[in-house]
Order: sequence, then C-alpha cells, then structure tokens
Amino acid sequence: MKFDTKVVQAGMTPDPTTGAILPPIYQTATYVLEEVGKDKGFDYTRSSNPTRQVLENLLATIESGKYGIAFASGMSAVDSCMKLLKSGDHVICSDDVYGGVSRHFNQILVNYGLKFTYVDSSNPDKIENAIQPNTKLIWVETPTNPLLKITDLEAVGKIAKSHKILFGVDSTFATPVFLKPLEFGADLVMHSTTKYLSGHNQIIGGAVITNRQDLFDQLKFVQKTIGAVPGPFDCWLTILGIKTLDLRMKKHDTNAQAVAEYLEAHPKVSKVTYPGLPSHPSYNVAKTQMSGFSGMISFELTGGIPAGKTVMNSVKLAQLAESLGAVETMITHPATMTHADVPKDEREARGLTDGLVRISVGIENPDDIIADLEQALDKA
Repeated sequence: MKFDTKVVQAGMTPDPTTGAILPPIYQTATYVLEEVGKDKGFDYTRSSNPTRQVLENLLATIESGKYGIAFASGMSAVDSCMKLLKSGDHVICSDDVYGGVSRHFNQILVNYGLKFTYVDSSNPDKIENAIQPNTKLIWVETPTNPLLKITDLEAVGKIAKSHKILFGVDSTFATPVFLKPLEFGADLVMHSTTKYLSGHNQIIGGAVITNRQDLFDQLKFVQKTIGAVPGPFDCWLTILGIKTLDLRMKKHDTNAQAVAEYLEAHPKVSKVTYPGLPSHPSYNVAKTQMSGFSGMISFELTGGIPAGKTVMNSVKLAQLAESLGAVETMITHPATMTHADVPKDEREARGLTDGLVRISVGIENPDDIIADLEQALDKA
C-alpha cells in the first residue's frame, strides 16, 4: 500500500454496528465487563480506548513502525521516553532543541539525576565524542527548532548501535511524508501531533513510534500509569487530520520552497535557513534522507532586531502565533516565544539571536504569502 493510500485507509474499517465509514468516538471513561476476569481488551480509558487504538495503529503504519503510543502532548511523549532511563543516566541531545524540551531537561529532569550534554547533532563526530560510560540515549531533532539543522540519521544510527545506546528522533518538522527515522536506525520516533499530523490548530497531542516490543511494553506501561493520554475526540480529530497529511505536506513543501527563494533574494534579508536551499550547510544530507523539506523557514534581516519585529508586527495574512505546522501561515519570534525560557547567552551561543524570525508556511496560495511578506518587509 502506497503512503498516500495508507494515510486515508490504514486501520479504517466500517463500524460493525452501523457501517459508519469513520471510526466512532468512544467518549467513555469506563467499560462494562461481561463477568469477573473477562473483558474485551478495554476496561478504563486511561489504559486503552478504541478510538485511541485506531490512531495508534495508524501512526505506526504511516511511520513504517510496528507500535504506536499516543500521548496528551508532544512534551508528555518526550517525558515518557525519558522515563525509559534511570537516575545517573546520561543523554546526548541536539543543542538546537525545542525550548520546551531543554526547559524540561534542565529544570525538571536534572532534579531526578538525569544528566544532559548538548551538541551540534549535524556533526556526528560531536555526538560520538560526547559519549560517556553512562550514556543511554541520543536524542535529536531533525530538522531542529528553530535553526533547521539537519542530522545525518544513518551516521548517528550507526554510532548508537555500535555503543548500544538508544536513539530517539523528534521528527515533528519532517513528518513521515518526508522522513522515516526508523529506516535509518532510530529506536524511537516522536511527533508532536499538535503540529503537522493533525494540521488544523485544533488539538494538543504527541506520539512515539517504535519497532521494538520491549520499548513498546515499557512505554505502554508509562502511558497507562501516568495517564498522559489524549481524549477520544482529540484522537478522532488527529485521525481526520492524517487523512490529508500527504496532500498538505506537499503543499507546505512547495510553498515553503517558493517563500524561501523569495526571501533569499530580498535585499533586506541577510540570512535564510531552509533545508531545500543549496545554501543550507546540510543541503546534501537533507536531499539524501528526506523526500521533501517541509514548511519551516528561519531568517534574519539586515536591519537586525528592530526590522525583524517590524515585519512580525506588520504581517496581515500570516498570524503571529506560538505554534507551527497548521494550514495557516504563522510567524514566530523564537527569542520571546518558543524559546523564551532559554537563557539569552545560551540562545546566542546556539545562533538563535533576538533577530531570528521563524515562519511556518501554510497551504494558502504562495503568491498571497509572498505578497504579505513583501508589504511587511517594505516597512522594515
């Protein structure tokens, strides 16, 4: 079954009771058992739910994995992966990681004895050089948020395997339309389903996909025990979003390519970062492991911080908003929004300046998106 068929059909069977073409929303907390010690696989929705089960099977299928586990948010999915570890374990993490992840690692998990080292994961040698005797997990984003660094997953996968270290990949920006990390040696693939997978700014959710039975069993136990699960209606909305994932992502990709090329040619723009541009330092790696480059762009203006703020405050079609990956074009100031909790000196050491602008390019007509940026840039 081809990918664009999978997103529509995988795991979908007509409801046996009514023939409904969509899976029902099982909006229930508990289930009546036939007799003591006998049930049909469902007893309490924190443990399992038929609507969530459809979503989890669908997620596994489109990621070419065996097992999917759905969570209440991307952050609860990340946290659940960290619960595979124990006090004293060491994690190597991409330095340009989402601010919510570094906040969780640096302000919460360190209090429970986990240790973290941040490296530029676009250089596999830096990952290997950071390995310690107690290193148990390599955690990367590719592309990263917001500097869009690309990690060579095949190279890092070989490093992880040779050292018997777990390898986790946050593939939220790429989606399984353009990248399948399990095929490159990843043990765990994480998505914030809030973003492209649901795609319509309707829900908060997360997911982890794996091919390993042992990791699946541990994560299902964590999911059940902690209870950070998405509600049935959120699962149902995510299923609907995934049905158009292939179409949407290809539109995001072609739109972003046009916008990135426009920005790179603009005299007021000093730097554009987009994996689909030959100027991207990891363009060749991106071309090798990705079938498309998704819809995220970062750029800086020749006028610096004041010019960047003027542009973000002057857009009309684009929305100044915290999130990404939806059908609407959204523009973000990482330094004061998504990465506000990252100390300024740490942000700047990464290359995340106060003047950086991030755009999540939507699926509107690209001419309209560019026209909106043009009128905003005229004011900068």
